[in-house]
Amino acid sequence: MTLETRPEVVTPRDQASAVGTVEAPRRGRWIDVWDPEDGAFWAAKGRRVARRNLWPSIFAEFLGFSVWQLWSIVVVSLPAAGFGYTTDQMFWLVALPSLVGATLRLPYTFAVPKFGGRNWTIVSALLLLIPASGLAYFVSRPDTPFWLMALVAATAGAGGGNFASSMTNISFFFPERDKGFALGLNAAGGNLGVAVVQFFVPIVIVIGAGLTLNRAGLMWIPLILLAAVLAWRLMDNLTAATSSFKASIAAAKRPHTWVISFLYIGTFGSFIGFGAAFPLLIKTTFPEITVAHIAFLGALVGSVSRPFGGKLSDVVGGAWVTVCAFVVMGAGILSAIAALHAGSFTWFLLSFLVLFVASGAGNGSTYRMIPAVFRQTTRDLDGKPEPIRARREAAACIGIASAVGAYGGFLVPRGFAMSTGQYGSLVPALYTFCGFYVVCLLVTYFCYLRRGGPLSQERV
Repeated sequence: MTLETRPEVVTPRDQASAVGTVEAPRRGRWIDVWDPEDGAFWAAKGRRVARRNLWPSIFAEFLGFSVWQLWSIVVVSLPAAGFGYTTDQMFWLVALPSLVGATLRLPYTFAVPKFGGRNWTIVSALLLLIPASGLAYFVSRPDTPFWLMALVAATAGAGGGNFASSMTNISFFFPERDKGFALGLNAAGGNLGVAVVQFFVPIVIVIGAGLTLNRAGLMWIPLILLAAVLAWRLMDNLTAATSSFKASIAAAKRPHTWVISFLYIGTFGSFIGFGAAFPLLIKTTFPEITVAHIAFLGALVGSVSRPFGGKLSDVVGGAWVTVCAFVVMGAGILSAIAALHAGSFTWFLLSFLVLFVASGAGNGSTYRMIPAVFRQTTRDLDGKPEPIRARREAAACIGIASAVGAYGGFLVPRGFAMSTGQYGSLVPALYTFCGFYVVCLLVTYFCYLRRGGPLSQERV
């Protein structure tokens, strides 16, 4: 199908029951009937179209995360570039993009049904030019006041919003049996942006003589333009992607939406929060260590483990994988505390790598729980399943959970800043995080796994 031809109309086995039919087809790259649960349709055409949309989505989301987390590695080089900001101010520069990104995730979720997944991917990719160019300009001016630099850092939150719209869009393309792995792969591509930015930015800014910090922003501009072009050429809009405001209100009234959002603070909030703070943690706690050679490893292993958490959840259920993830995360925190008391950086690093792996797997498993929970709990007055309403409210829940969970990216760095400022140590903050994981574990077990519970017989 060419770019501005009549919309692609796919006709599954039972068009009357398919999601996404419209009376008046719209112009452009719109697919007006989409039923991935129909096996014949999926094998004949659906899988190919879904995969064609998945890969540009992954690339755009990867760049969103990269720009979102630019300041996590840039702040480490600010003192060498002549900036006199305090440690607390640098933690603010790390935390603000996460605060803004989390807040943008809800409106970004609504943008998909409003404008179309393809159209919004193009727009949201181009919006990344603002924080990338802003960083490139201001990091070359050491006399920039902190309030202005904080405003520039906050614009990077635009990259954090991309996650919600991308995940909401992709969730409509794949059938339930493949949704966990597809969402995990889409999210892992984005999460990988944290590792890539923390690995390549230190290399790029020191190529040649001296420290050229503005390259940290300039290097992403051609890739952002490429992402917009790929979305324009390869992606489609789904009429079925209708996670409307009404569906979001309905999802917000469901207790499970807020239970899962709470759990997602523990998994994704930990991943993005620790990922953002990790370079500065190393720099302030073990100043003899070269951050550029180490910091990216945490986000890397956490990103790689995410799709496997989703895939394992497809087999054994997301709730069990989530419980195991919180157990391992608590153990990783306690191990990191022991490493700090021993003054061992190697021990500290390995403990955090375990923590990142478990949080990444927990990201995938928690997201996999959403469609399963809504599929099992969405019923009409006669107790019959309502699959269409379940899909729409599950998509809305994805947007809400992604927004709530992302606030962990703000809370974790600020927690470390407060702990260091008041107690001169990271240990109080780490104990607090460990206690939070215990609460998350108990909530997961009580709501989804305990014997006799309403969902204990389902593979949530």
